[in-house]
Formats: sequence, structure tokens, C-alpha cells
Amino acid sequence: MSRPTPAFWKQHLHMTEHVEGGAFSEVYRSPLSFTREQLPASFTGSRHACTHIYFLLEQGQYSAFHRIASDELWHFYSGDPLVVYEIDQQGQLKEHLLGSDPQAGQSLFCVITAGSWFASKVAGEGDYALVGCTVAPGFDFADFELAKEAALSASYPQHAALIGTLCR
Repeated sequence: MSRPTPAFWKQHLHMTEHVEGGAFSEVYRSPLSFTREQLPASFTGSRHACTHIYFLLEQGQYSAFHRIASDELWHFYSGDPLVVYEIDQQGQLKEHLLGSDPQAGQSLFCVITAGSWFASKVAGEGDYALVGCTVAPGFDFADFELAKEAALSASYPQHAALIGTLCR
């Protein structure tokens, strides 16, 4: 059997376009919720305990720099390696390489810490990457901030070249 195509995954996983780039489908939203009072001050309302999406990027696409109020756990599923760029709150750049070949420095899993700026793209000349993203407390667009290139570059001038290629 040949390797599934991006079109196959989009159809079978019922994916739609994501505002940050690529395609996604939400597959889990925990029935358990936390009230605003049970959460840190960075949250503006109640949140589900956990959410999970499938996320697909194709060659030439990228997930633009953004940040959220929760930790985000990335899981590699299929395709080619994916680079997840993370700029932490101290301005340190980390490059997480997700993929299925640990001998090539790839990992099946990484964590992006709450409040970090992050973006991703298919590594090298790969065709696509299919990953999963688990967010806890659960994702809510109220916690989502898409970076503005000028402001993010001013905050982290040492990463301005990368930021310029991964902002909308």
C-alpha cells in the first residue's frame, strides 16, 4: 500500500482550514470543565480540561507564530518530519523536530510551554506532516494570539529573520 496523501487525510479526518495555516479537525473536547476561579489568572473564563486536534501541514505551508495560555502537547502521526519553533518567554529559541526516526534526532512528542510563541513547518523537502495537538486546560480562541511580525521581531530581534518567514 502506498503512503496516504494529504488529500486522503483531509477527507478521512474531516479537516478544514486553520486560521494559523494548514488544516485541522477537533477530535476531543473533555466533558470535564474548570471554572474561571479554578484556573490561573491568565484565563478569562471556564475551560474544558483538555482538547485535541489533528493538524496537517503540507510543503510550502506553515503554522504562523502564535501563543496560547495553556501547554500544548504535540504528537507525530504520519508523513515527513515537522519543525516546531518555540520562542520562550526569556527569548530563547528551541527547535523541536517531530518525526518517526529517533536516530535522526526526531521525536514522536514535544511540549510547547504556555505563553511561548510557536510556529511550525514541514522540515526540508518533505511533502506533509500529520500531527496531533493536545491542549490542557483545553483550547479556547479567547486564549489565542496570532503574532504581529513587527511587534514580535521588536521583542526578539535576534530571531527577526525566522519571525519574518513565519508570520501572516
